[in-house]
Amino acid sequence: MESANRRSFGDVDLGSAAALETPIPARDLPSSAELDAALEVKPEGRKGDGAALVVTLVFLIGTWLVIFTNDPSSLGLFAGHPPLQTLAITCFAVGIMTLQPTSQPRTKVLGLVRHQVIMLGLGFPAILTGTILIWANKTIHESAHFTTWHATFGMIAVAWLVIQILLGGFSVWAGGKVFGGGAKAKSVWKYHRLSGYLLFPLLLLTAAIGGGSSTWTSTHVSKGVRVLLYGIAPIVIFLGVWSRMRTSKMNFA
Repeated sequence: MESANRRSFGDVDLGSAAALETPIPARDLPSSAELDAALEVKPEGRKGDGAALVVTLVFLIGTWLVIFTNDPSSLGLFAGHPPLQTLAITCFAVGIMTLQPTSQPRTKVLGLVRHQVIMLGLGFPAILTGTILIWANKTIHESAHFTTWHATFGMIAVAWLVIQILLGGFSVWAGGKVFGGGAKAKSVWKYHRLSGYLLFPLLLLTAAIGGGSSTWTSTHVSKGVRVLLYGIAPIVIFLGVWSRMRTSKMNFA
């Protein structure tokens, strides 16, 4: 009976008292190289990410300089609109790039956390505040709303963004309970992903129209600066973000 209950590990008899003092043979332990390989998190970045981020910052900083070098105190509530909207777009670009694509379990988890913090903690509050400011500014000056493509696309984008947040959030919050949890909730994520890839260029287009051809920028910003910030930059940002898209993650079959 005793021999039947005795177990061994390698050459060490675990049923003997001596086993308590006998170290596990080194050959049965993973080597330091194997441990390092198991714990290693490989970079998920892609060629072109750096350039896209630099151009995104140029788009952001350039817009802020345009506003703050044109007597912002005389612009009323409008002064906060372009800086906040470009800040939001920058956050959305970074939020997408930090999550797509991820292939390792650890980077998937960390990427999702960063994605939500950047999108919900910075991007959405910025674009919502910027939208409220321009709405209030027009109301104060008794100006008509939605008289330009910039304004129309802007409101469509913000409304779409709210739906986008709810779709993505409810698919992961509380284990995706709202959508049935598990595989059912996970299947909703592909729609959130596709929606985001369509919404982001709409945001860029809205900024390009407003910054490139609005009455204010046309009279206060040189054509060269407008072409750089609202013509070239949005295209480069768009290509940088879309280069990370993986259609294999959106199998609608």
